[in-house]
Order: sequence, then C-alpha cells, then structure tokens
Amino acid sequence: MADQTRNAHDGEAGPAPRRPAPERALPDIPVTLSTASVYPRRAAFAFQAAAELGYDGVEVMVWSDPATQDARTLQHLEAVHGVPVRSIHAPTLLVSQRVWGRPPAPKLRRSVDLALEVGAGTVVVHPPFRWQYKYAREFQDQVRELSEDTGVTIAVENMYPWRPRKHSGRRDYMAYLPGWDPTEHGYDHVTLDLSHAACAGQDGLELVKVFGDRLRHVHLADGSGAARDEHLVPGRGNQPCDLVLEELVSRGWRGDVVVEIATRRARTAHERHADLEAALTYARSYLRPEPREYTPPPPEHRHRVADAW
Repeated sequence: MADQTRNAHDGEAGPAPRRPAPERALPDIPVTLSTASVYPRRAAFAFQAAAELGYDGVEVMVWSDPATQDARTLQHLEAVHGVPVRSIHAPTLLVSQRVWGRPPAPKLRRSVDLALEVGAGTVVVHPPFRWQYKYAREFQDQVRELSEDTGVTIAVENMYPWRPRKHSGRRDYMAYLPGWDPTEHGYDHVTLDLSHAACAGQDGLELVKVFGDRLRHVHLADGSGAARDEHLVPGRGNQPCDLVLEELVSRGWRGDVVVEIATRRARTAHERHADLEAALTYARSYLRPEPREYTPPPPEHRHRVADAW
C-alpha cells in the first residue's frame, strides 16, 4: 500500500489547510519532533504529523528540502499547523554538505540567522569532520562568539567513532575534529543524542551526569550498540532512555527533548505515525513527576540500520 498521506509542499495533493490550533502552555520539558524523523518525507509532513499527534513543536533539520532552508516557508507551516519551530539543526551531515555552499563556518552562521528569523532558541551542530581542519581550528571560538552575540544556544552534539564491520581487521576511524565526544572538550552547551551514545558504546545516563549544566538539548532515540547509527524508537534498544528522562525531571532540567527516530522503512503513513506516536508516548510517560512505565509495541515494519544521522 502506498503512503496515502500527502502534502502540497511535498509536490503532491494534500488536505486543505487547517486552522491553527489555539496556543497552549508548554510543559516544563517540551517534546518536539525532528523533521528528520519523517525522512524521506519532507518538512511539511513533519509539521502535519506533529500537529496531529500533539507534539509541542518541531526541530528543523536543514538539508536539501527547500522548506527547511527558508524562514518564510517555515513560518507558513507554523501558522497552518499551529506548531512552532523550537530548534534548528545546522546542515552538518554528509548528505547536506552542498546545502548553502561548501564552506562550513558560514553555514553555521546562516543556521543561527534562520533560528532568529523563526524564533527558535537553539541551534544543534555536529563537530567538524576531520577533513575540515581549518573550520575545526576555529570551531569552538565561533560557537561561543555566535551564541554570545545572538543569544541563541548553540549546542554541540555528541557523535561516535566510525567503526568498521566486524572481522574486517580495520581500526575505528576518528572522523571528527577536535573529537566526537563533547566530554573531552570545553563547549558551553551540548546536545545529548542517545542513539549516538549507543553507537559509541556509552551510557546515556552517565553522559547526563558528566555533561551537567552544559546539557541544553536532548535527541531522544535508542540504539542496540550496532556499529552504525540506528535511531530506534526509545525503548527498542539498550539505552536507559527511561532513566535519562526521569533524571532530567528530577534535576528540574529545562530544555527540549526532541524525538529523532528513523522511519524511512515505513511502508505507509500509518506505520510511520505509529512509530512517531510510540516515541511521543514514551517521552511523556517518563517526563512526569510520577513516571508511568511504557513499553513501545513492536514495529509494524522491518527496521534495518541505515546510518541515520
């Protein structure tokens, strides 16, 4: 069955625009949806899904989808669906190296400008790739200066070593400069990605404790410890996602928890929505003063590791 939920911004026929939902008070820890979670569907689909499922906002991953690069389009999607853009993910993936040109430093500046235009308070950025050595030398200073000059929180994300396939005889490749682990560097603000932690063989709860007050943003997903990034629905891997969320509540932490899962194997809109709903239910179950135990149902599709983000 083909995916039946379409949107005009995907270049396909879709439902008539809806009236914006009335504004509501945000919870202490908002749960937002990354547009990457609906890939290969476009950003418009993420706004629609976030509104239908009751997410508190959207994180926009800037990449080849033109809507993710344009403030006016994003503001239109906000108005149509009543879902705010709360954070921007800079185009620092391998697949987005050509977005906004080749030089990486101006792309970070442009991501901050986009955040200011749409009223997002946070920009997520990956550390530089190893071959971006000039950018890497100035990266920490640029992040600090941009954040101080604009008031936008620039939160550097934890990554992982690129690990070879088993029995290949090859060593891990350190693909990032000055390194993939923010615990070893003095960034003022960091993003914790739990799928990346699984890939790196780290414990997400321990990272929360090590990051301390520097932790400003969380990407909620899971992983099994595979060599390749998975971005599973939380509760379907071996990261202590429940304990991480409970720890955030107990600390009185203030920031966004962003659902960033991989749904590219979903065959229908129903299967994709089922995963997005399970992830939201999981987050809200443990982001409570009195958490409720929740186990996500098995996926309705076959999830294969695909080097997500």
